[in-house]
Amino acid sequence: MPERHADWLAQARLDLDHARLAAGASHFEWAAFAAQPAAEKACKALHLSLGGDAWGHDLTRLIELLPPSHRAPADLIDRGKALDKHYLPARYPNGFAAGTPREHYTGHEAEQAIAAADAIIEFCARSIPR
Repeated sequence: MPERHADWLAQARLDLDHARLAAGASHFEWAAFAAQPAAEKACKALHLSLGGDAWGHDLTRLIELLPPSHRAPADLIDRGKALDKHYLPARYPNGFAAGTPREHYTGHEAEQAIAAADAIIEFCARSIPR
């Protein structure tokens, strides 16, 4: 089976580009959502590069399951927790008592999500063995 970690990392970066485009178009809910799978894909790239396999969409768990030799700093785990909170409510109206996700998300939240994903992606990229 061919090694695919580079493909996962490339897609993570493309997803982050999409998050930036969404934020630039004031689609803050989509920017926040897109940041989460971007970071998730980078974590999966790192797991694959280390000979592991990672499933699911719980970014925090994916970060926590990294082997001790590649343990993420506590602030990255916190960033993962923040991103995981956007996975469902950013896309579905029932994530809030009333209104659409677009009505609830702000530019600041989108930028925070993008920054968190960027930090996780860069950590994962630096941690992939050469």
